[in-house]
Amino acid sequence: MFRSTGNRAPGLRRERQLRSGCLAAVLLGTAALCGCTDKPWNNPHPPPPDERVTYYSVMSPAPPKHLDPAISYASDESLYLMQIYEPPMGYHFLKRPYELQPAALASPPQVTLLDAAGQALPDDALDAAFSRYTLRLRQDLHYQPHPAFARDAGGAPLYLFDSAEAGAKFHQIPDFPRVGDRPVHANDYVYAIKRLADPLNGSPMLGFMSHYIVGMTAFSEQLAALPRDGWLNLDDYPMAGLEVVDAHTLTITIMGRYPQFVYWLAMHFFSPIAPEVDRFYHNPGFADRNLTLDWWPVGSGPYMMVRNDPNSEIVLERNPNYHSDYYPTEGAPGDREAGLLQDAGKPIPFVERAVFSLEKEVLPLWTKFLQGYYDRSGEVHGNTTGVFDQAFVVGPDGVALSDDLADHHITMSPDVKPGIYYYGFNMRDPVVGGYSEDRRKLRRALQIAFDTEEYLNIFYKGNGIAAQNLIPPGIPGHLEGAAGINPYTHDWVDGEAVRQPIEVARQLLAEAGYPNGRDARTGEPLKIFIDVQSQAIGNTSMNWMDRIFSQIGVQVEFRPADWNRTREKLLTGNTQIYSHGWLADYPDPENFLFLLYGPESPLLCECDGANNSNYDNPEYDELFRQVRVLPPGEQRAALVARMVELYRRDAVWMFAYYPKDIYLNNSWVHNTKRHGISKDTLKYLRLDTRERERRQIQWNQPVTWPLYAGAAVLLVTLLPGVLAYRRRQNATARQEHV
Repeated sequence: MFRSTGNRAPGLRRERQLRSGCLAAVLLGTAALCGCTDKPWNNPHPPPPDERVTYYSVMSPAPPKHLDPAISYASDESLYLMQIYEPPMGYHFLKRPYELQPAALASPPQVTLLDAAGQALPDDALDAAFSRYTLRLRQDLHYQPHPAFARDAGGAPLYLFDSAEAGAKFHQIPDFPRVGDRPVHANDYVYAIKRLADPLNGSPMLGFMSHYIVGMTAFSEQLAALPRDGWLNLDDYPMAGLEVVDAHTLTITIMGRYPQFVYWLAMHFFSPIAPEVDRFYHNPGFADRNLTLDWWPVGSGPYMMVRNDPNSEIVLERNPNYHSDYYPTEGAPGDREAGLLQDAGKPIPFVERAVFSLEKEVLPLWTKFLQGYYDRSGEVHGNTTGVFDQAFVVGPDGVALSDDLADHHITMSPDVKPGIYYYGFNMRDPVVGGYSEDRRKLRRALQIAFDTEEYLNIFYKGNGIAAQNLIPPGIPGHLEGAAGINPYTHDWVDGEAVRQPIEVARQLLAEAGYPNGRDARTGEPLKIFIDVQSQAIGNTSMNWMDRIFSQIGVQVEFRPADWNRTREKLLTGNTQIYSHGWLADYPDPENFLFLLYGPESPLLCECDGANNSNYDNPEYDELFRQVRVLPPGEQRAALVARMVELYRRDAVWMFAYYPKDIYLNNSWVHNTKRHGISKDTLKYLRLDTRERERRQIQWNQPVTWPLYAGAAVLLVTLLPGVLAYRRRQNATARQEHV
C-alpha cells in the first residue's frame, strides 16, 4: 500500500539533478580553464581592432608635457611628434654619416645669396647679407582626418563655438562625430613659423631663430603689443622674411650666410600648422579639457594620434591620407649584409597601429618584453640598468647578449649617440687654466691619468666610447683609426688606440712644476676641485677618481650640488673642473665646435652660453666663423681638422666619451637600425605578427598540472560525500513509498 507524497518526488529529483550539475560544472569549468584556448592567458593587450598590424612599446616614465611642435624641445616628445608631423626636410634612414633628404619637399631647398640691396650674388660669396631659401612642396601632401577640417553643407567650419557651453559635450577628439581633411598648403609652413615667433606660445626657438629669420624679432614685438582676447589669426600679420609664392612654394629669407639652416628645416618646429586647426583649438573652454594642439597634434605625417591618456597609453594609427612613401633602396656599408635592405623599394609604413603603454617599473617592463608582449626594449643602460647583468655579458670585445636572450633569438641594436659627455677645465682657473706650455702639460697629465676606458667599463658596463675628438661618430670631422686618435694622450698600437703609460703623466706633471704631485715652489700637494651634480655621482666613482689621481700624487676634492647651483657656478665661472654634455641638434661639426667658441662663454655673452670652459683662442674663433658660413667641402674639412687639433693641443677637457645605448628587439621586429638624430623611424619598422603570436604562445604556456591536481583532489574529496548523500536520499525515498 502506497502513501501519497504529493510533489516531493519531483522536487527531490530536481535537487539531485542540481547537485550533480554543480559537480559536473566544477569539473567542466576546470577542464575548460585548462585548455580550451590556444591564446596566452596573460596577454596584457586587448586584440587590435580589425586585426591591424600593431606595434607595442612603452612610454617614457615621464609622459610628454608638450606635443605642440612650436613648444616641444624634448627628445621623448619627438618620438610622437616626428610620426605625426612632416617637416620640409628629413634624414635618410640608413646612411651614415647622417644625410639630409627632402621630406615634405619635392626637392632640396634652392638657396640664393643676396646683397644688402636684395640683388643675387654668386653661390660662393661669403659676405652675403641675406640667404633666401625657396621651398617647393610635394603636391600630394594631405592632412590627417580631423574635426578642425569638418564643414557644414554651406562650407563653413562645423565646430566653431561662441561659448564654452556650446562645445561642452566634447572632451576629446574622438568625441567629434564628423571629420574632414584638406591638402597641405605653402601658407601652412609660413603660419607655423609665425607661431614660433608668437611670444604667447613661448617657443624655445624664438631666441635662436630671431637671429636668423628676417623680420622675426619685429613680428614678435608687434604681436606682444597687441591686445589678445581669443584667437589671433596670424595670417593677418606679415613677416618680412616669409613669402608665399604659390600654393606649393614659399621662401624663407635669413640674415647672412648660414648653411646649417637647412638642418633646422628637418626639425618638427618647421612642420606645417593649418590656421583652421589653430582656430579650432582656440574654441572657448577647449583648453580647460586639454583640447589643445599641445595635447592633440594634427599633422600630415604617416601617423595620427587617436588616444592620449598619459596615465595609461598613447595610441597612434596610420594616417589614411599619408602620401606615397617607400623604404630606401640603398644604405651604409654593411646594411645589406645585416638584412636592412630586404624591404628595399616597398611602400611604407608597414605598421598600421602603435600602442605606447605606461610602465612605471623596470621589472614588469622587462618581464613583458621577455614574454613577447613588447616588441622592443627601451634603452638598456638608461632605464633597465637593474637587469643589465641578466641581459648581457661584458667581454674583451664589448657587450654581448646573455645565453638566455640569445636563445630567445633577441637581437641588439647598439646606438652610439651623436653626443658627447665630458669633464671640462675652466680655462680661467688660476691653477688648471691658462695657455702656457706648463699649464697644457698639467692638463695633459690629468687627461692621461683619467683612464676613460676603465671608467666606462666599470661604471657604464662598456656602454660608451672614449672620445679622441670633440666631434662624435657619424658627423663630418670625426675620424676613425690611427688618423683619429689624440696623439697627446694615446698611441696607435696593433690597430687600436692605447692610452699612454702613467709614467708619461708623472713626467708631464713634473715638467708642469708639480713633481710627485707637489708644487715645486711651496711643497704643497696639488689638489683639484671637481664640481659634480649630486644625483650623478656616487661614492664608488669618487673613490675610483681618488685612486687614479693618487697614482700621480694629485688629491681630489668633490663639490656636489644640484643642477640649479651647478648652473649658477658655470654662469659665473666659479668652477675648476665641471661635468657637462651635449647631444646634437643636427649632424654638423659646427654643432659641437661651438662648445668652445669664445663668444659662447657665459662670462663674455652674459647668457647661458655653451662654452662653459671659457676657452678663449683667437685662432679657434676665427676658424669657427669661417666654418659657420662655408659649405661642406675640402676647405671646410681642413679648417675643422685644425680646430680639433687646437682642442687637443690646449687640452680643454679632462676626459670625454660618446654615449652608447643598447636597444633590444624581439626576433619578429625588422629594420631596427637606430638613428641618432631623427625619431622618424616608426614607418620603417616591419613586424612578423605570425611569428610574434607563435612565440607568445611558446613562451607563455600555462602551468596546468596544479589545476588538474586540484580538480582531482576536489573530486576525491566530494565524491564520497555525494555518493553517501545520494544513498541516504534513495533510502528515504523508498521508505516514503512503503
